[in-house]
Amino acid sequence: MTFPGTMPNAFIPGQGKLSPEEEVLVARRQRLLGPAYRLFYETPVHLVRGEGVWLYDAAGNAYLDTYNNVASVGHCHPHVIAATARQSALLASHTRYLHDTVLDYAEKLLGHFPPELSHVMFTCTGSEANDLAFRIARARTGGTGIIVTENAYHGVTHTIAGLSPSLGAGVPLGEHVRTVPAPSGDAGAFTAGVEAAIADLLRHGIRPAALIVDTIFSSDGVYAEPKGFLQPAVAAIRAAGGIFIADEVQPGFGRTGEAMWGFERHGLLPDMVSLGKPMGNGYPVAALVLRPEVIAEFGAKARYFNTFGGNAVAAATAMAVLEVVEGEALQANALKVGAAFRDGLRALSKDHAAVGETRAAGLFLGTDILSPETGAPDAARAARLVNRLREARVLISATGPKGHVLKIRPPLVFAQEHVDLFLDRLRTALHGEEA
Repeated sequence: MTFPGTMPNAFIPGQGKLSPEEEVLVARRQRLLGPAYRLFYETPVHLVRGEGVWLYDAAGNAYLDTYNNVASVGHCHPHVIAATARQSALLASHTRYLHDTVLDYAEKLLGHFPPELSHVMFTCTGSEANDLAFRIARARTGGTGIIVTENAYHGVTHTIAGLSPSLGAGVPLGEHVRTVPAPSGDAGAFTAGVEAAIADLLRHGIRPAALIVDTIFSSDGVYAEPKGFLQPAVAAIRAAGGIFIADEVQPGFGRTGEAMWGFERHGLLPDMVSLGKPMGNGYPVAALVLRPEVIAEFGAKARYFNTFGGNAVAAATAMAVLEVVEGEALQANALKVGAAFRDGLRALSKDHAAVGETRAAGLFLGTDILSPETGAPDAARAARLVNRLREARVLISATGPKGHVLKIRPPLVFAQEHVDLFLDRLRTALHGEEA
């Protein structure tokens, strides 16, 4: 099940409990931004500021943020804000001029990757990074075929939207795209799916170019175990002449706790790695990290330029984010607090039949919501819980092809007290469902 034209927890105009002021804002938004934009929740939230793990509405009410991985080191982190402001006051230039900051950041960023991944190309968004990766993959392999999971999301450019099934039926997949079921703990089944997709591409005269996966499979429902299950599938695409692209936009920068990047949990060395959202903590900066041999032919024939990608302000901001990740030991925090979060959600499942399996790696968690009567995935119940939590001032979302998985990815500064608050309010929401 996908959600054409909408989202699992989207606001539907004409419904919800809006104040007169919010009615005016919604009408103004529709008039100015057009019909393609969506708002979260049955009753949208009017946010005006953020700090740490908290977001605040116009009335001053605080909402616990357990969803927005963009502000990965916490909303409005003072070290990041200072770096952005300082560089903005000095120079905002692109990469066609010599500038130390972008090189300093490139060295620091690449220092967190295996030595084989020694080039980085800067963009503004993860969508752009994946678009660039696809261009390079075509030049490297001579192929155009690409394999993704059934509910994957990789971006919104024309090309990348065409390999993002989670966008729904209103955004058709490209003829060169093949989908495979998300892994469910069975490495053999996932590999067989990739091999079948390769065979189908070849049968239609399409040379495989790449397998691209979000290494936590966040839009597919969050799949983290067993570690290493991706290895045979990656071997299969390489045997067919294609390459492997690790989309680390969501799981990267220490979120999984055990490793800085999701691919490391699987013992893999990708050909390219795309980065995005958390890289700038809200400032638009993204990148593609890659092996030099992968870019060699593309770089010899085509020049790459991005007006804002890798500009001095973006580099200074991204440097500050990485300094916070390191200096505040946020990867270790993700591992510790994420384990407590996982255990708390699993404990809830013993008392509430609607709470199914929780899959997790660090501070990236997915919890199945089920029908207590049948044990089947229950998207309607998941949506109600999302909105009950919103009313309790906890922000969360749902994901997965059936829309029944609570998607939890709070800022990396989340602490035990925030876990306890979340679990308490989820418990109350579950009791409300059962009443």
